[in-house]
Amino acid sequence: MTKAESRRRVRTNPGRDFGFQFAKIGASRFDLRDPYHLALSVPWPAFAAAVFALYGLITTLFAVLYLAQDGCVANARPGSLSDTFFFSIETLATVGYGEMAPATIYGHLVASAEIICGMAFTAIMTGLVFVRFSKPQARIVYADNPVVTRHNGRPTLMIRIGNGRMTMLTDTHLRLSALIGETTREGRTYRRVHDLRITPSTAPMFPLTLTLMHEIDPASPLAGDDAWREATSDVRFLLSVEARDPGLAALVYDLKSYAAADLRFGMHYVDTVTTGEDGKVLADLTRISLIEPDEDADAAAG
Repeated sequence: MTKAESRRRVRTNPGRDFGFQFAKIGASRFDLRDPYHLALSVPWPAFAAAVFALYGLITTLFAVLYLAQDGCVANARPGSLSDTFFFSIETLATVGYGEMAPATIYGHLVASAEIICGMAFTAIMTGLVFVRFSKPQARIVYADNPVVTRHNGRPTLMIRIGNGRMTMLTDTHLRLSALIGETTREGRTYRRVHDLRITPSTAPMFPLTLTLMHEIDPASPLAGDDAWREATSDVRFLLSVEARDPGLAALVYDLKSYAAADLRFGMHYVDTVTTGEDGKVLADLTRISLIEPDEDADAAAG
């Protein structure tokens, strides 16, 4: 194995998705073999910079080709890169102001190739921009901290979420999982995914807010072991939301990750939904993360 291959195989690829940090070995964040995924996954500033850089590269390349033969562009000054560069921009955009034009067979061939490249470039960029704009977003607002408090006399894990759009979401499906580190009898450690039973797990309508509850009863993976309560624990909670947005006529997805340090014990959420004098229900999503202590300081104990 060469040194280059060795470096490529041990390269780590740090990532951050939905607040969940991770790293990979042998994977590349920017894989040029999959340009479509790359173009859709990079941030908007990087995408715009790449489009302008690619446009500038193409126009400069054709400007150099025009410059290779003096006189192939009429009315262009001999040896003037600026003239051929701006003529290249006009040709790539299929504009043509009429001041400069191909004057030889060579010039016509290069201009024809650039026009084809310009049409393809415009079509591809238009499609990519449309796909990036048309990707549906869930716009779910999450409380900063899950809380553990007593509900109906039992310790309960709660997470509050809100619909960040003015329109209603429908046919909502929610799933809460816990990644808990375990050690086998052979001394091997690994993370196991436990599905936590929550109420509600589905909602036909999601107009305002929902408070998801997981009762920590004897059947819960969180029962009988206090290791997950520690802020230094490697336990992580993953909440996935899938719903239908009638305004977009499409399914939307979102995922939120919470670490053990985010948990707040003996606390409960402050009310965010009120009813006005006109009878209209009002949800204040700016208060969705507000919590306050339970009257019983030991409400989440046990």
